[in-house]
Amino acid sequence: MSVLPPIARRAHIPPFIAMDVMRDAKGLAREGRSIMHLEVGEPGAKTPRLVREAAMNALEQDRIAYTDALGSPELRSAIAQHYKDKYGLDVPASRVVVTTGSSGGFILTFLSTLEAGQRIGIPAPGYPAYRNILKALGVEAVEIECRAAQGHVLTAEAIEAAHAQTPLNAVLMMSPANPTGVVTPASAIRAVADTCKRLGLWLVSDEIYHGLVYADANREETALRFSEEAIIVNSFSKYFCMTGWRVGWLIVPERLVRPMECLAQNLAISVPYLSQVGATAAFRATEELEAIKAGYARNREILGNALPAMGLAPLPMDGAFYAYCDITRFSNDAMDFSRRALHEAGCAITPGLDFDPIEGHRFVRLSYAGSEATMIEGARRLKTWLR
Repeated sequence: MSVLPPIARRAHIPPFIAMDVMRDAKGLAREGRSIMHLEVGEPGAKTPRLVREAAMNALEQDRIAYTDALGSPELRSAIAQHYKDKYGLDVPASRVVVTTGSSGGFILTFLSTLEAGQRIGIPAPGYPAYRNILKALGVEAVEIECRAAQGHVLTAEAIEAAHAQTPLNAVLMMSPANPTGVVTPASAIRAVADTCKRLGLWLVSDEIYHGLVYADANREETALRFSEEAIIVNSFSKYFCMTGWRVGWLIVPERLVRPMECLAQNLAISVPYLSQVGATAAFRATEELEAIKAGYARNREILGNALPAMGLAPLPMDGAFYAYCDITRFSNDAMDFSRRALHEAGCAITPGLDFDPIEGHRFVRLSYAGSEATMIEGARRLKTWLR
């Protein structure tokens, strides 16, 4: 009788629940059900025309080959110029690392800065893949609560307290935040950066939703302004509408460039060539991208008006394209609430436990990255269902 070898412990990580909800929602749609998709943070708009045209032209004329592991020189230079244009910062192209989406960026970052068994503070609520990737790598994710009293942001004081309890090795922050949509003020980012410098901690700043802020008073700021040692994670997925192209970037200290290059060479060789060509063109598509963003703003207004009226008051919807809503008026079980919303109301939403193992049972997240028609119909169905 044969004995089957065991599956590695690192493979036993929690699911990304939003993806499970999307899978189930698409399954119901294939059966003929009408489903309003409010579950995933994926732009409903097409990738900008200039991006598609650049890729199609390269497909016809170029040899589709490997690039340097750190990315094509053209794209790295374009990203460096973006920091000059948007933030007024001079970033050498040599510090830019092109990655397979922000997901690839996090893997490179965690592998190059944290040993197995070390600890990194992450926000709660926060993006679930942080915890799950870290678990697979044997790194301990320390949930630091971002509650109303702190403006729903990760604060320097909270980091100090967590570090005093059991020392941390790194801190990860995100602004605008997923799932809350909250933007961290520049003063708070500066305080976090200063605290990490003083305590000798790596600072990782997830800035994937930069560009998606809807009021000047909430304008986003990069941690790079306050720390040359900060590791900046960004992507072409959200503002640039390129989720399926799987291309992102890091800005890293010079001392990390070569270690990350060696990791990238061995883990992926390079990011797909066509995706890099398209991404280089994306910086010229501002007019189309701002029109798409205006659509998100309309969707934000629709949900921002509708949700409180039905008893689902969202946290401040400053940026990104999410409404994170307290459901305790109706339920204390976000998993069951989301399942029933899908099957009974035809609305796919994500339970808060995906983002927060501590308090997530009281919350759900709705994405307003889809069409205006989806927002209107989704709000109507939820209102009728909750009566």
